[in-house]
Amino acid sequence: MSLEFFLTSLFVVITPGTGMIYTLACTLGFGLRSGLLGALGGTLSIISHITAAILGLAALLHASAMAFQVIKFAGVAYLIYMAYKMLRDKSQLNAQALGHDDAQPRSDFIIVRDGILLNLLNPKLSIFFLAFLPQFVDVNAANPVVDMAMLGGVFMVMTFGVFAIVGVAAASVRDKVLAQPSVMNWLKRGFAATFVALGARLALSEQ
Repeated sequence: MSLEFFLTSLFVVITPGTGMIYTLACTLGFGLRSGLLGALGGTLSIISHITAAILGLAALLHASAMAFQVIKFAGVAYLIYMAYKMLRDKSQLNAQALGHDDAQPRSDFIIVRDGILLNLLNPKLSIFFLAFLPQFVDVNAANPVVDMAMLGGVFMVMTFGVFAIVGVAAASVRDKVLAQPSVMNWLKRGFAATFVALGARLALSEQ
């Protein structure tokens, strides 16, 4: 694996997106453990995109405008739903409801599930991996599929590592943030607005 692959992957991973925003929201709302579960969900969603790229499903999405649009707008709808849920959920990012402990109003399963779905319904990721991974596979490799899978695995490890660091950083200031309900309310609105903005960006994206 080349240095170029690591540097390019790191640049892609540290670019703020739904997974990172979701990790931040979970950490500030429910504590580090939930933040790490959110990071896990965002990372696990990559498996489907890497698999789609390896199996050529991403090429089908690229060729089929209908399939791409259906999955894309399902992803947009889910991002908007997450924004709505964040604004309506009185316990999420609520200092008075959560106190200063790591109480978990939502189950671990739901946190991981939402993290997976946020990225799972983005067809651009499958197409990205289809274009990205083959660039770092030797054309003379005995089994390029295995090499692509290994590169995808390294990308996932890097993704979880960066998300985890973001979660730890957010957890270090969580008590101070929780002590200021007005700040929490603005953060909640900010996260919701970010999900809407990401949904709008996805809606305007082309194949």
